Amino acid sequence: MAQLTHPAALRIGVVGGSIGGLFAASLLTRDGHDVTVLERSQRGLARRGAGLVAQQELFDLLHAVGRDDAARVGVVAHERITLDRSGAVLYRDPSPQTQVSWDHLYEVLRALLPTERYLLGRSVVSIADGISPRVRFEEGETATFDLVIGADGIGSVTRQAVVPDHAQNRYVGYVTWRGLIPETVLPPGAATVLLGRFAFYSGPGVHMLGYLVPGPGGEVEPGLRRYNWVWYRSMTPEQLAEVMTATGRPPGSFSTAPGELPDAATEMLHRDARQDLPAPFADAVIAEPAPFLQAIFDYLPPRMAAQRVALLGDAAAVVRPHTAMGAAKAAGDALVLSDALRRTRSVEDALRLYETDRLPVARAVSAYGQRLAASLDL
Repeated sequence: MAQLTHPAALRIGVVGGSIGGLFAASLLTRDGHDVTVLERSQRGLARRGAGLVAQQELFDLLHAVGRDDAARVGVVAHERITLDRSGAVLYRDPSPQTQVSWDHLYEVLRALLPTERYLLGRSVVSIADGISPRVRFEEGETATFDLVIGADGIGSVTRQAVVPDHAQNRYVGYVTWRGLIPETVLPPGAATVLLGRFAFYSGPGVHMLGYLVPGPGGEVEPGLRRYNWVWYRSMTPEQLAEVMTATGRPPGSFSTAPGELPDAATEMLHRDARQDLPAPFADAVIAEPAPFLQAIFDYLPPRMAAQRVALLGDAAAVVRPHTAMGAAKAAGDALVLSDALRRTRSVEDALRLYETDRLPVARAVSAYGQRLAASLDL
C-alpha cells in the first residue's frame, strides 16, 4: 500500500453511516487516518437495506479493505427473463449476474471500524468550511476535523457547505416500492418462475423486477436466501405527500422504513399488485407484510468538494436505481478519494483531484439512468 504523503494522519469526520459512509471510513481507516463516523440514527442501520447488484467497484473496494471473502457471498441469477402481463416468459437472456445483500455488506464494513469510531445519535445540522471544518450537531455541540466527508445521502446536510445554491433534489414523478422476503414464502408457482432468475416486467407507468439475495447472515443455500423485489410506480407529488403523512413522516420526507406503512395502505398495495402485475410478481408483493417506499429524485451538483469538505455517494449525485450503479458509484468515489489523499500533499489538492475524476462519472451515470427511465415509460 502506498505511504501517506501527509506528515500526520488526518482527523476525518464522515457524516452518514450507511454504505457510502462505511466505504469511505473503512478505506481511510485502513490508510492510517483517524476516522469518526457520525450517524444520526439512534439504533444503527442494520436490516435497513435490501438487495444490490454487484459491480466491479464493489469487488475492488472489498479487496482494498481486505475482505475479498465478502465479495464471494452472493447469489447468481443464471438468466434474465422478461414476463408479459399473463406471467408467461416473453424473453430470455442467458447472462449470469451476481446479487449481494445490503445488510450483510453493511455488517462486514461496520465490523472493520472500532465501536468508538461509529457514533450513533449524532445528527449533523450544519458544517462550517475552513482549514478545520466544524460540524455542528442538533444538540448544539461542535466538532472539528481536518476533512469532512458528506455521505449523508439524498437529504444531505453537507451539500450546504459545498454547493449552497445547488443543494435541492428534483422529484421525477415516480417511486419504488420494495420488499425483501424469505424465498420459502413464495407460492410454488411464483417460485418456479422467479427463483434463480433476474426477472422483469414493464407496463404503462409500471416497471417491476426481482432477484434472490443472500440471507441476513450471508446465507446462500437454497431455502435460506431472500427474494428482493422492486416495483416502480408513477406517483404525483400530492400522492407522495399523502403517503408520508399516513406514515407519520414529516413534510418533505421521501422514504419509509419497513413496518411504517399503515395496514390499509399495505392492503391497497397488495390489491393493486394483483390488478397490475403478472401473477408471479403479484404473489411476491403480497407475501411482503411490510413493504417500504423510496421516492426517486435526480440531483447533480456543479462540484463535489469545497476546500476541506467533500461529497460522496448520493450526497454528491443521486442517480436513478435503474442503473444498478448507486452503490458502485459510492464505492468508486471512496476508492478515488482514498487514492487522491495518498498521492497529494494537501487535502485541497486531493479534493481537486477527486472532483476532477468523479464529477464526470456522476454526470454520465445520471444521464444513463434518465435514458433508461425514458425507455421504460416512467
